[in-house]
Amino acid sequence: MDQERQRIQDDLRGRLDGEVRCDDLMLQLYANDASIFEIRPLGVVRPRGVSDVVACVKYASENGIPLHARGAGTGLAGESLGPGLVIDFSHGMRRILEIDESTARIQPGVVHATLNQQLAEQGRLFGPDPATGSVSTMGSVLALDAAGSHWMRYGSARQHIQQLEVVLADGEVVQLRHRSVARKPTDNTPREEELVHRVSRLLEREHPLIEAYQPKTCVNRSGYQLQGVLEKGDIDLTKLIAGSEGTLGFITEAVVTTDPLPAHRGLVLAFFDRLEKAAVGAQAMPALGASACDLMDRRLLSMARESDPRYDVVIPAQAEAMLLIECEDKDPALLRDRLRAMVAKLQRRRRLAFETRTALENDEVEFYWMLARRVVPTLYRLKKQIRALPFVEDIAVPPKALADFLVRVQNVFKSHQVTASVFAHAGHGQLHIRPFLDLSNPDHVQKLQVLAHDLYSAALEIDGTISGEHGDGLSRTWFVRKQFGPLYRVFEEIKTIFDPQTLLNPGKVISDDLSPTDYLRPVTTSARPFADDANRQGHHEIEASSVPPPQQTTEELVPLQLSWNADELAYQARGCNGCGRCRTQLPTERMCPIFRFAPREEATPRAKANLLRGLLTGNLPSEHLSSDELKAVSDLCINCHQCRLECPASVDIPKLVTEARAQYVATNGLSRTDWVMSRLDWFSQLGSRFAPLANWAIGNRAMRWLMQYILGISAGRKLPRFARTSFMRWAHRERLTQPPRSSGQKVVYFVDTYANWHDVDLAMAVVDVLKHNGVSVFVPSDQLGSGMAKISLGAIEDAREVATTNVPLLANKIRQGYHVVTSEPSAALALTHEYPALLDDEDAHLVASNCSEITAYLWKQHQRGQLELDFNPINATVAYHQPCHTRALQTGSPSEHLLRLIPGLTVRTIDAGCSGMAGTFGVKRENYRSSLRAGRALISSLRETAFQVGTTECSACKIQMEQGSTKPTIHPLKLLAHSYGLKPEFASLLTARGEELIVT
Repeated sequence: MDQERQRIQDDLRGRLDGEVRCDDLMLQLYANDASIFEIRPLGVVRPRGVSDVVACVKYASENGIPLHARGAGTGLAGESLGPGLVIDFSHGMRRILEIDESTARIQPGVVHATLNQQLAEQGRLFGPDPATGSVSTMGSVLALDAAGSHWMRYGSARQHIQQLEVVLADGEVVQLRHRSVARKPTDNTPREEELVHRVSRLLEREHPLIEAYQPKTCVNRSGYQLQGVLEKGDIDLTKLIAGSEGTLGFITEAVVTTDPLPAHRGLVLAFFDRLEKAAVGAQAMPALGASACDLMDRRLLSMARESDPRYDVVIPAQAEAMLLIECEDKDPALLRDRLRAMVAKLQRRRRLAFETRTALENDEVEFYWMLARRVVPTLYRLKKQIRALPFVEDIAVPPKALADFLVRVQNVFKSHQVTASVFAHAGHGQLHIRPFLDLSNPDHVQKLQVLAHDLYSAALEIDGTISGEHGDGLSRTWFVRKQFGPLYRVFEEIKTIFDPQTLLNPGKVISDDLSPTDYLRPVTTSARPFADDANRQGHHEIEASSVPPPQQTTEELVPLQLSWNADELAYQARGCNGCGRCRTQLPTERMCPIFRFAPREEATPRAKANLLRGLLTGNLPSEHLSSDELKAVSDLCINCHQCRLECPASVDIPKLVTEARAQYVATNGLSRTDWVMSRLDWFSQLGSRFAPLANWAIGNRAMRWLMQYILGISAGRKLPRFARTSFMRWAHRERLTQPPRSSGQKVVYFVDTYANWHDVDLAMAVVDVLKHNGVSVFVPSDQLGSGMAKISLGAIEDAREVATTNVPLLANKIRQGYHVVTSEPSAALALTHEYPALLDDEDAHLVASNCSEITAYLWKQHQRGQLELDFNPINATVAYHQPCHTRALQTGSPSEHLLRLIPGLTVRTIDAGCSGMAGTFGVKRENYRSSLRAGRALISSLRETAFQVGTTECSACKIQMEQGSTKPTIHPLKLLAHSYGLKPEFASLLTARGEELIVT
């Protein structure tokens, strides 16, 4: 950290209650967003309240430091990026302060989706629905005047503002609302009165100019929104602040109006053989009462079919475009009539659409909306260097001109030999166009500016606008003067009135110095932080003016620890475009368990990709690979793999984190606690050998305190008993360690640590159930535990030794016709996903493709008609929790399906997210409370009285589920074995109770 940043950090920490960070890693995290730009800030401030914001603004004003407000960092135009201090409102100012019958009073960090979840309980919603509403903060929604698919029904954010609390550029706090124009200011007039007077006088004087230079579009988000601010002697400065991108003041509190939830919704999917036909069809939809009308082109439809087989059934292969049209009505009969009228208009009268589908049920409506919301982000999955870039993604045109404009857009792209995808809110003329370009190619970088100029010029010729929703930011500010001509001077005067020092988000809306290729995010590996990367060729060097030259280090470089090269690592890191979807807190998604209870940028999955990209591009010195600071960020990943599943770009963040951890361990070794956690299999073996003594020790408070002090194992964490005899010893006695001679189906049982040393009954139940279904079982005596703990902790060399033992052993049996099964989801994930990253050889991939978690294997047997169904009734209600690692295997929910085959057994699914245990994470002393916070929703659900026991496949989840409840948690295989009559003694498990520090 240089002297200037150190001084700023020290100064602000003395003035603020919130957090101030000016270190390299934090600056890298805030140097980019969801746009194609990158600017390293001077520092990051996380205020706890308005007083912190005031203190920060005053300090910046005194020292001439620019300020940039930031929410979730999901902007596509670089609106929150800049070289000054970034004020992150998303962490410490995210409270919903009050909700009444028609309004909500909120802080700027409240997430849009969170607000609507709360409002839904009262039958209300905040209508404007930006595509990133699941993660976007309300401060950003208001500062950008966000709209969305339902603009035709709800308009934009500025139409829903009742009052704003705003911190001005000098640190003064003003309350803005609709009011009459004030008297002339005097020396004693508050700043608010001065603003009202000066702005009203300016708007009155320039009214003809304002009217003359407005685009003829339904929506406009370029420049300052001057229309509607001054009307009939009244002024509403909230309408000016809305859409100003934080250049006029910082919103610290808002009162917004809400609307009733729609009573009934229905939609029509209409398919077209030409894009222009879809645009023509969209023109008639507003008059028929559509509340939304979105258009998707052939490329997006193809990606939708590829990403989800359900859409392959819905979307005709020959469709060149699709309209998704929604209607709302209080009367379901009238709603049906409206939808029929739309279908008739599109298909019969005008013969535009060749096929339509209608949906009236809520689940089906949501399913089709999921298509619209998720299809654009799937563009990030494109391979190689080509990316769908958001830089001309926000053009809006008059709706009647949309069809002709789309033809012109296609011609522009053809002339430059560029392809693009088209998504549009076609009902109100809003286009989201994304050209496919490679920013590592200088020719494509040059095309970027030419394309922007040609498309913007074409839009202006038909009275369109360069931005309808996303704002000017770094992408479009350079073109604002051309769009508005002499009106630009009025924008400059507005900026001077509010921010005479030009400290609030400079370079946005008002600037003549930018071009769309300034501050492009580096996308090539101009640095070599890894030892085996020194001689690799083929990288284009592109330097962005905002990025410092690669920093050198005299430290010895460490080889890559996983089986990949630096190019493959760089590809994964670059695959994250920063969209911010991993900040979601929706109950329908599961990533990221740690971010959900600690919503800081460094906890997001994208933060890990961001930091590794910074190392590869030279923004960060390579010594950070072995720094405690980078390890602290890496440790915020618990290797649950949910981000890998739910990331729109399918970036393998867990693999990036494993490499980062391994780099640290290769240089620094394991901490004492991590060393213990990486050898739990050895400790389990030792504990089993001395089971009576070990079981007494883990149940004794004094001994647990000693274990916490010496080993780092939390004294409050319930632990599993040690078995007196291991399963492997039992298997040897039963001759399961000898290959079976019988014909038919046969499996290798990969036991793993928990079933071998702690829950031998589970392993025995697995064998019994398989044999009951005619499957022969072989248990290799020389198998080792999966090593998943070692992998998660970065002890890669140790994990590779384990994999080197297990993989050949299992591969040989697979070649002999065996299939590998395991009763531990983490072990299955290690075999299928982690081992190929450790070894990357033919055997590892063979094992990965021939391994199943036991319930997935049995469910496939049932689907083939090969599962015995001679179940005895179990009269009980169980609560099923699906572990993260089971989800990561992407086999559906086989345990739940199997349990539902048992007569008399009622299965309730608890869809409450991650348990928070995360293997060894929740065992550590320092993570114990965080683990409980991450699993709070699940633990709370288990305390309900509607069921007797919990059930889950994961041993770590079982520990957490029993940590917060007196009810036992049973593996599904034990319930199956009991129902088959194979283990009648398991009946006692339904009423078992764990001890204070020991699970059942």
